[in-house]
Amino acid sequence: MNVIYPAIFHIEDGVYWCEFPDLPGCQTYNDTLEKTINSAAEALSGYVLALLEDGKKLPPYSKPEDIKVEPGSFVNYIALPIPCDCRSIKKTLTIPVWLDIKAKKLNLNFSQVLQEALLKKVEMNL
Repeated sequence: MNVIYPAIFHIEDGVYWCEFPDLPGCQTYNDTLEKTINSAAEALSGYVLALLEDGKKLPPYSKPEDIKVEPGSFVNYIALPIPCDCRSIKKTLTIPVWLDIKAKKLNLNFSQVLQEALLKKVEMNL
């Protein structure tokens, strides 16, 4: 899964710096654009992981057309891969008999349906 946020890049007195308009206080700087982009990814990583560890939801990211920049600045989206342990585990669940009967008649794959529903819920809460 990837988390993506826009970063606004500026240059002042030969120094590049960037800010994330959707993440208050998330900023970084460096002496080259390449280094600043790399440090932007690190800053985003630290910010996002701190929010997730605190059990907070990630704010939605801005649409490109909603981001206003000063002349000489530009917007670049930074993608942050969120590592996951993708091994499968067995879970026991309880459902009503009538639901089990209807689902079996439709030849539904219970694991697949549960995974899709959980993924939707998880993505909505990021």
